[in-house]
Amino acid sequence: MSDPSRPVPFLDLKAQQARIAADLRRRLDTVLEHCQFILGPEVRELEEALAAFCGAAHCVSVSSGTDALQIAMMAEGIGRGDAVFLPAFTYTATAEVPLLLGATPVFVDVDPRTFQIDPAHLQTRIEQTRAAGTLRPRAIIGVDLFGQPADWPALTDIAGRNGLFLLDDLAQSFGASLHGKMLGTQADATATSFFPSKPLGAYGDGGALFTESAERADLYRSLRTHGEGKTRYEVLRTGMNGRLDSIQAAVLLSKLTVFKDELAARERIAQAYDRRLGNAVVIPQRVPGSTSAWAIYAILVPDEGARDRLQASLRADGVPTAIYYPRPLHRQPAYAAQHDGASLPVAEDLATRILALPIHPDLTDHDVERICAAVLAAA
Repeated sequence: MSDPSRPVPFLDLKAQQARIAADLRRRLDTVLEHCQFILGPEVRELEEALAAFCGAAHCVSVSSGTDALQIAMMAEGIGRGDAVFLPAFTYTATAEVPLLLGATPVFVDVDPRTFQIDPAHLQTRIEQTRAAGTLRPRAIIGVDLFGQPADWPALTDIAGRNGLFLLDDLAQSFGASLHGKMLGTQADATATSFFPSKPLGAYGDGGALFTESAERADLYRSLRTHGEGKTRYEVLRTGMNGRLDSIQAAVLLSKLTVFKDELAARERIAQAYDRRLGNAVVIPQRVPGSTSAWAIYAILVPDEGARDRLQASLRADGVPTAIYYPRPLHRQPAYAAQHDGASLPVAEDLATRILALPIHPDLTDHDVERICAAVLAAA
């Protein structure tokens, strides 16, 4: 039984660590013994395990989810004059990488209930960009936001009809599925993150790329290691330092042993929230035919004032919350100069109404009931 006086943890990595302590210590001790701290044997073992988990032909581990996005776009030669289409309602990494490569992010509105990129608006934005004639449409980044999948059949169709590279930003949703298939193979390439707060998180930064193409996988391995060829001092292309540490691979291998159980626990908590809160706030709408990794459970309230009041009340009751995201990307100062001024009303509205509740495998039944009671009392 949890202490009713303590604050509810928004994320509890200590509890998770306690559950895997013996296996985690064994794996870390092995790394300390062999001293191959970068791209050691754990990295190859992890890549094989991750590929098997999501059914991908190839997995290439890298140093972060952001680096995964960058390597995937570098491999396609995306750069100056290219338009990269992506949702306006997501984390900044999705938009900053095209800019770092000299390309231009073109922001697309999202679905008001699932928060995923809106395929109809995506097609409109592609047509607008092509008609303007100043940028070449080159790529689509679909983001699997908050643990749920984007509409990959629709995105695949749009990418195919328009001749665009399709990249899946799976940073928040590793472990989710769509129509019976784990995410990781729906796009030309998939990038994911192992930031500590993710459903499958390391004890530092880490990421991975998935692809069905052996040629792309070889190119990703070269790009993550300074563009090297068959030997360390054969440099075939301009690359980057994007390798994964063996210690992070060891942590992830240990966490994989409990990952399916943790996904099931997240689903149970999400269902409990659905049952208890559905008549008081707008609960997340599930993507049809999918399972979610539930990285974030985000409710909607009527307006920003209602959110401020609810957040303050929950804080007083020891229930933490978070806002993902308080400002859509096209309204961020860093991207103002690149935005073409298109109206993105859904993303703008969501930013004023969204609020995330705690969801992680180590929430107790008492924690969940306490959170629900606090929301119901204040909503």
